[in-house]
Amino acid sequence: MMANLERFSGKVAVVTGASAGIGVAIVQALVKHGIIVAGLARRAHRIVSMAEELKDEPGKLYAYKCDMTVEDEVVSTFMEIINELGDIHILVNNARLMLETDLINGDTEMWKKCFDQTNVIALCIATREAIQNMKTKGTRGHIIHLNSIAGHEIMNFPKTNVYGASKYAVTALTMTLINDLANEELPIKVTSISPGYVKTEFQAVAGLSKSTLPKVGLNSVDVAEAVIYALSTSPHVNVSEITIRPLHE
Repeated sequence: MMANLERFSGKVAVVTGASAGIGVAIVQALVKHGIIVAGLARRAHRIVSMAEELKDEPGKLYAYKCDMTVEDEVVSTFMEIINELGDIHILVNNARLMLETDLINGDTEMWKKCFDQTNVIALCIATREAIQNMKTKGTRGHIIHLNSIAGHEIMNFPKTNVYGASKYAVTALTMTLINDLANEELPIKVTSISPGYVKTEFQAVAGLSKSTLPKVGLNSVDVAEAVIYALSTSPHVNVSEITIRPLHE
């Protein structure tokens, strides 16, 4: 299928965790397809620099400083985006966190920060704010959750146990949201994208040693292409799950 995002040209997309890794690749792909992108991150200066690099592309990138673990910041940022850029048509919940801990000797605050605050609750808050705007305006929108194969398989990967549980929650939240939207007959799509190992700074931030990581991995662009594919499907088609892995993983 050829990517056709014409119906989203000039529309607003919100991308969380937009300052690094997969988020950067998604933002770049959307802007190149003529979409107005609000990039959210604590390191907003990175997004400002990226916006300058993308200034000649058909779309446009705007930077918004936002800590996704603080509900008031998320809510106010979404209001700011709507007031400044217009109604939201796309939300990509890309912000996520992995911390080096386990279930035997683990740190409670690390569990909360990974599971509760970032990977699950922050995603739910952002989704709610986007859908409330879409619902009010009758928008044929699209919500995309950046999930993981760890949200579908129990993996023996030391020190990342809570991360997998949080991603299983994202898998459940995806299907629950699809049901909720169907019950209210809202024309909003929902897609979970579950990559295998992606070579970004994500693992280093988590404190994982390079020696423990797979030798073969995906690139951020591979995940961005999956986002573009999901968005490009016909209005009556909802791709609920995309799983991508490196060859032979």
